[in-house]
Amino acid sequence: MGGIVGKLLSVNVGLPKDVPWEGRTVHTGIWKTSVEGPRRVRRLNLDGDGQGDLNGHGGEQRAVLVYQADSYDHWRRHLGRDDLVPGHFGENFTVEGLPDDRVCIGDRYRIGSAVFEVTQPRVTCFRVGMRLGVPEMASLLVGHRRPGFYLRVITEGVVEAGNEIERLSAGAGEVSVAEADALLYLPGPRDPARLRAALDNPALSPGWQGSFREMLAARPVARPAWAGFRSLVVTRVRRESEDTVSFYLGAADGSALPVALPGQYLTVRIPGGTVRSYSLSLGSSGYRITVKHEPGGDVSGYLHSRVAEGDTLEVAAPRGDFTLADASSTVALISAGIGVTPVLAMLHTLAETGAETGAHRGVWWLHVTRTVRSQVFADEVSALLGEIPGARRHVFFTAPEPGAQLPPGGEIGRPTAQRLAELGLPADTDAYICGPSSFMSAVTDALVGAGLPASRVHTELFGTLAAVNPGVVGSRQVRPHPPAGQGTGPEVTFARSGLTVRWSEEYASLLELAEACDVPARWSCRTGVCHTCVTGLLAGEIGYRTEPLEPPAPGDALICCSTPVGEAVVLDM
Repeated sequence: MGGIVGKLLSVNVGLPKDVPWEGRTVHTGIWKTSVEGPRRVRRLNLDGDGQGDLNGHGGEQRAVLVYQADSYDHWRRHLGRDDLVPGHFGENFTVEGLPDDRVCIGDRYRIGSAVFEVTQPRVTCFRVGMRLGVPEMASLLVGHRRPGFYLRVITEGVVEAGNEIERLSAGAGEVSVAEADALLYLPGPRDPARLRAALDNPALSPGWQGSFREMLAARPVARPAWAGFRSLVVTRVRRESEDTVSFYLGAADGSALPVALPGQYLTVRIPGGTVRSYSLSLGSSGYRITVKHEPGGDVSGYLHSRVAEGDTLEVAAPRGDFTLADASSTVALISAGIGVTPVLAMLHTLAETGAETGAHRGVWWLHVTRTVRSQVFADEVSALLGEIPGARRHVFFTAPEPGAQLPPGGEIGRPTAQRLAELGLPADTDAYICGPSSFMSAVTDALVGAGLPASRVHTELFGTLAAVNPGVVGSRQVRPHPPAGQGTGPEVTFARSGLTVRWSEEYASLLELAEACDVPARWSCRTGVCHTCVTGLLAGEIGYRTEPLEPPAPGDALICCSTPVGEAVVLDM
């Protein structure tokens, strides 16, 4: 088990710096150079070393990055390069031995006077491609099963080139670095037993533990109920308040519509091509969207003023991951204003399921509204809560009318962190929150501060999602807009941003087009590996200029390596 298993050939360090890249600036520490003599290793990194993006690199779990001389030889042959030197792959330790298919998560090694533990494979990130001038490098590292790996510092000490590497102990479960990398990134079915073996290893970093837990808990992926948009008939129109109207929808031929999951949404397209997404506000009994008229809102204005019973609407299939978990834990449904709609669908389902099985989950209903008159679905909520034994209700009125009588469970004010903590939600509560982004952020922080695990807090956002652009500094935050010099290709609609533009072949991917339009985008590897960029494909077809290692689920697109095909595509971003 123990013994000498390799040698430290080079110690490489580098401090973060701003590097120009494709018209932007990236703050990165991937430029490492070899240093002579002894170097002290501390809990977070080596002396003289640093990382630019601490969300993906560095920290206690990723203090030291290791890459092998054998992999350098491989890439010299594969890339036809003779300029690769230690540090070129951003590693701190260039080593002889320690291949990825032999080193296991949790293995412990002594190098010099320091002791280390293997925590995870290298993060798939665009910066290694940026450093080597090979954009697809992140994909190649995974596809060739040569990622390298991170170490946690167990005992601080001093290392230098020439130190022998002694293995002290083997990691639990014998999950190699290459196997862990393949379980997360490579295509094909995952062996649940191997996922559990990795999870049972306490040395595996928390981020990878979370990813493997999600994979084990994931529901089977289903295709959207129909492709693109189809015509649905408006079977009923009901005014809920002065500025809010519900539209009930059915199939034109009277057939049953596919059952939507509670919390999912529909995307509606009006004449002229403008699209907007609205939560379904019923359970399994039908499709209903509830639309608040927003000043200047093209779609809400059209629906309120032009659509009547018997008309048709162009609608994309139900989508969304903000759905009620199939569990028996207590549920807290928390909303503000029109954010009530997805959690109301969940309440319908909880009442329906309990009536069918006789088993009810504990339910807490928390809603924030301005006045008694502005509260939508008050009677409907009361009736549903009345069907659930022990359900608790708290409605917060932020601007009550003088003399107005508050309903049962009503109170004046906002749900402050102190007030939420006073409610005494059980520690195993699953909380579902929908409303303005500032409201969801504040409530999330309050619930976590009150002891609710962050993994049990779920939120829904209908505006553009927060961008994920690792390491990019000085990025602008402006409203999405057409790019300079529109193309003549297919129409590309960014549904959440309310923008439709023409494709141009000057862009290598839909991601690049989104960036040219300042549409908030999410990405990391930019080569189809990490799936950070996965985006709902509401309508149309896409093709891949670089085939991803694993295709996304049906109805989704990896925008970092795809382009539009046909006349038009609609993306959920």
